[in-house]
Amino acid sequence: MLRYFCFLAVILGVRSASTPFITPCKKGDSACIIASAQAAVPFLASGIPELNVPSLDPLLLKVVKSEEAGLKLTLKNATVTGLKDCKFENIGVDGDKLDMMVRCSVVLRGWYKLRGMILVLPIRGEGKNTIKIRDIVITANAKLATVKGADGQEHWQIGKQWDHSFDVRTKTTFDFENLFDGNKALSDPVEAIVNTNWKLVMTEIAPPIVRAIAERVVSAVDAFFGAVPVNELQI
Repeated sequence: MLRYFCFLAVILGVRSASTPFITPCKKGDSACIIASAQAAVPFLASGIPELNVPSLDPLLLKVVKSEEAGLKLTLKNATVTGLKDCKFENIGVDGDKLDMMVRCSVVLRGWYKLRGMILVLPIRGEGKNTIKIRDIVITANAKLATVKGADGQEHWQIGKQWDHSFDVRTKTTFDFENLFDGNKALSDPVEAIVNTNWKLVMTEIAPPIVRAIAERVVSAVDAFFGAVPVNELQI
C-alpha cells in the first residue's frame, strides 16, 4: 500500500510539474477556458514527453493524397511549421460536446507529385513544394466521453468521429518547383493563375491536407486529456 501511494505521488508530481500552464475553469466561463487553452498551445506544440503528448511543431506528414475534380496530388515528407502560434478564437465543453475554433498561419514544405486539371487548366509536376497559408480558421466539433483513467480519476476522451471545416481568411501562396519538367514558359503562367485564384485552389486540394493536420492535433489533445484529469481542467 505504501508503495502504491509513493508511486501515485510521483505521478502527480510529474503531472503537476509538466502542466504549470493549466488554470481550472468553471463550466461556461468562456473567457477562462479560451485563456487556459491559449496558454497550453506552446506546450502542446513543443510536446510533453512525460505525459506522452507528441510534438506538433514541426509536424511531419509522411504521405497525404488528394484526388478531387480530376486533380491527383501526393505530398510526401511534408513538414508543417507555425502551429505554435495558433490562436483560439473559441473553445467550449457542453456536456458531451467539444467545440473549438482556432486561427493559424502555417508553412508546409515537402515533396509533391501533381497531375490533372486545376481551374480547367492542365497541370503536372514533381519536385519540392512550399505552401504558405495565412489565417486559416479551423472549426472542429467532437463528442467527448468521460472515462476512468489508470489513476482512478475521471478523464475526457475525444470520440473517433469528429467533424471539421476550414476557411482561409487572408491568403495562400503555392510554389511548386519543376512544373512541366521545369518548362518556365508553361509553368509561370499556370502558377500565376493558381496564386491569383488561391481560394478556389484551396477548395480543390486543401481538404485532405487540413484533415491530416487536424487528426494529429486531435490525437495530441486526446493524449493530453488522457494524462490530465477533468478536475484539473474544470471546477
